[in-house]
Amino acid sequence: MRIKITFISILLLLVLFHSYRCEKVKNSEVIELKSENDDEDVVWIVQLSDLHFSVHYPQRAVEFRNFVAETLAMIKPALVLITGDLTDGKSKDHLIMKQNEEEWVEYQKTMENVITTSGLDKSVFYDLRGNHDNFGVAVGGAFDYFSNYSINGQLGRSQSVNSVTLQSSNRNHLFVSLDSTMSTGLRGPTNLFGHPTDQLLSELNSHLSQWDSMSAKPLTKIAFGHFPLSFSAPSKSKRTLKEIFLKNSITAYLCGHLHLKFGENLKRHHEVDNETYHSLFQLNMRQKDSSSSTNCSNGGQTVNEFWELEMGDWRKSRAMRVMAIDKGRVSFIDTDLKMGAKKMLILPTYPLDSRFLSTTAMNKYKCESMEDTSHIRALVFSSRLITSVKAKIYDSSHGHLDMVLEASMAKKENLYTVPWNSKAFIDSSPDRYLLQIEAIDINGDISLTELMPFSVNGFHSDLSWTWIEFFVLGIQWSELYYPILFSFYFSVSIALVLPKIIISVENTQYTYKYFKANKSLANGLTWVFAEVDKIPILWKMMVAYLLYLLLCPWVLGKVFTEGSDRGYMTYKGWVVNFDDIKHLEFIGFPDIMVVVVNHLYFVVLPSILIIGAVAAERSVYQDHVHSLSGKKRDDHGVYNERSRSKSGNISKQLRKWARGILVIFSLAVCWKHFKVCII
Repeated sequence: MRIKITFISILLLLVLFHSYRCEKVKNSEVIELKSENDDEDVVWIVQLSDLHFSVHYPQRAVEFRNFVAETLAMIKPALVLITGDLTDGKSKDHLIMKQNEEEWVEYQKTMENVITTSGLDKSVFYDLRGNHDNFGVAVGGAFDYFSNYSINGQLGRSQSVNSVTLQSSNRNHLFVSLDSTMSTGLRGPTNLFGHPTDQLLSELNSHLSQWDSMSAKPLTKIAFGHFPLSFSAPSKSKRTLKEIFLKNSITAYLCGHLHLKFGENLKRHHEVDNETYHSLFQLNMRQKDSSSSTNCSNGGQTVNEFWELEMGDWRKSRAMRVMAIDKGRVSFIDTDLKMGAKKMLILPTYPLDSRFLSTTAMNKYKCESMEDTSHIRALVFSSRLITSVKAKIYDSSHGHLDMVLEASMAKKENLYTVPWNSKAFIDSSPDRYLLQIEAIDINGDISLTELMPFSVNGFHSDLSWTWIEFFVLGIQWSELYYPILFSFYFSVSIALVLPKIIISVENTQYTYKYFKANKSLANGLTWVFAEVDKIPILWKMMVAYLLYLLLCPWVLGKVFTEGSDRGYMTYKGWVVNFDDIKHLEFIGFPDIMVVVVNHLYFVVLPSILIIGAVAAERSVYQDHVHSLSGKKRDDHGVYNERSRSKSGNISKQLRKWARGILVIFSLAVCWKHFKVCII
């Protein structure tokens, strides 16, 4: 009897546990993959981002419908990921930012056409909300067109986190989407950051870990969202997306938001044990050196890490990405459809590009434990019959390219392979050897991949950011907002207050004559701001304005597209709920930094410097006038008219130039202020 009761108890616990897991992970789908390549353990997907369909630029939707549908029909991906900014939500002059239903209707019609023409199932399309799709929107409100017209909305993927698992006979491939836009979206420009909540992070963790204890198959995890991590704020409990991604050992995070105008290398490697500049800066796309020691006792140390791979925009660049997972190894190509639909695309999947090697892959290379390294492998997609595919390897060690291998590749559906002796290419240089795949179709047209560096030793090639790539991807802006803000106030406070203190303590008159006699930067700045201090009303107005910016609203107005709710913006964010005056809730932080930092550093700071320059110019002129007056008195009426005239002309010219320059700078600041006010 006891045995029966115990058995029933265990059964009930198992049922409850299973129910708990099913309840815990909502909006999770499974797709069984069945193809000739199933045994080869390779799947591929397509990513597009930042479509920005607009009533003012209809060509974006027209070319998407014509070019993308045909290309997808050729590639036949397992998934199509569209990572945000589906519509533009802007007026033609970019001054009004709100949802436009016409653009959403156009998006829906375009996607229906693409799905029909490509022959793909609608369920393999995953589209996400971007900040442009969220201008002035309360989720579930009248202007929440995403919920009605997007593919995710139509298919009932209403959660902030959704997942789909591609199951092959050898491996599971988990893809998890996240929508970190604000639940109550602000109108632009203070709608620039992702805002993952603690609830979203918990759901994300549940989805990413759903297979950890339920399957013996190898598992590859990919997350995708709209915002890069540099433009993602921490949650209220200070948890971050990066923390969740590292904890769950994802392979890659695919995102958009930053268009190709900011650079082509918007890619970043994150690693759990790399804490240098952890919260503020990462100086290059990979900071950890590959020369770190490797423990080969278990076939190569596995590291908690991931690559953040930002996707170029469709808006102007017509960008598209094809990504493959070949035996757990991730590779991708970014291309564009500016010239129309692609007739052929080639994606090498092994050996891996040494520029984007993960630390785990490098460790496995070093320990010679990479799975199936016996063949060069590549995916070839073509709308015409392929007659020949060759793998070519070049040696660049002599300053020019020498072909050291050329071999024809055998076909199995879209996958082409050729055996090789990988040990013949062992070298300490990560970019000595370059791989290129050549394909010829039935018309004799030749397609070549770009020369790709590879290393079978596990060394990675260096690929540096440009300064603007570092600016948008290497800086954690949400963490730097307050340091930037208060560094301004610290500097300006010193400039306005310190001269008063120095003069009162030292009993020294910091005048133009004193500066000429004791030239230094400190004396120069002290003299300039001492002259500002000598105009009490001006000094008091400047201090009052700086205090106003800290204590009072900057902007008053209608915050959302629908309703008549009005709010005000401070340096802390927007206030729209006035029910509890003592505990006001600020939203749109740190998004408001695009207004606050702009105004402080490009309007207020230049204005203070110009005011100081005007006060200094006034002092110099007064000193000049006094010197002339003194000259006249010293000579007891003997006055050199020629000398005075010459000196006066020089002074007049200098004054004219100085004041002209100051007027130009003042007009520039006024124009900048005008533009910020319009925004």
